Amino acid sequence: MFSSRLILNTPHYDQLTQLVELDRICLGGLWTKKGYQRELDNPNSSLLVLSIEEFGFIVGCGCFWTILEEAHIVLLMIHPDYQGQGLGQLLLYSLLKEAANRNLERATLEVKVSNQSALAVYQKIGFQLVGRRKSYYQKTGEDALILWRGDLDHPRFREDLSHWRLRISDRLNQYNWLISDLDLYLKRDDKSGKKIK
Repeated sequence: MFSSRLILNTPHYDQLTQLVELDRICLGGLWTKKGYQRELDNPNSSLLVLSIEEFGFIVGCGCFWTILEEAHIVLLMIHPDYQGQGLGQLLLYSLLKEAANRNLERATLEVKVSNQSALAVYQKIGFQLVGRRKSYYQKTGEDALILWRGDLDHPRFREDLSHWRLRISDRLNQYNWLISDLDLYLKRDDKSGKKIK
């Protein structure tokens, strides 16, 4: 059976048009090209894309903002054709690992009340429900649930990450996805697309 290799990295400027298209498909056009460029240029923002190496096709994106000692996850999306295969878990794992590497203490995010599959993933990774924002999503008027995950700076969290890495690897293997060692996931390229030596 054919396997496809996944690439997880910071996007390059020449990928922004593709990223905006993914945003339109997944989120209805939440951010513009200028918005994504702003995230790339902001040292307090961690923006990651997940793409299929053979095609250079972006299938997912995640982003968090560093606010004091907190990672505020503001974006996590997977192309609808690739959902349910562990790719969202991979992105969430990668964002939380990056937050821990930045010595942040906790993470927070909002999720639609109706997005039960995402809620299940977040809770599996230790996020707790702490509140609700009424009519948070402007287009639908739907409420958002506020979730928190603490102790990112605790040694136990590093152990949890190791366990999640193994589970995520197993899940990806079920769908014939290959990815390089998750501990070395981020290709440290500059944003123009040129490799840093």
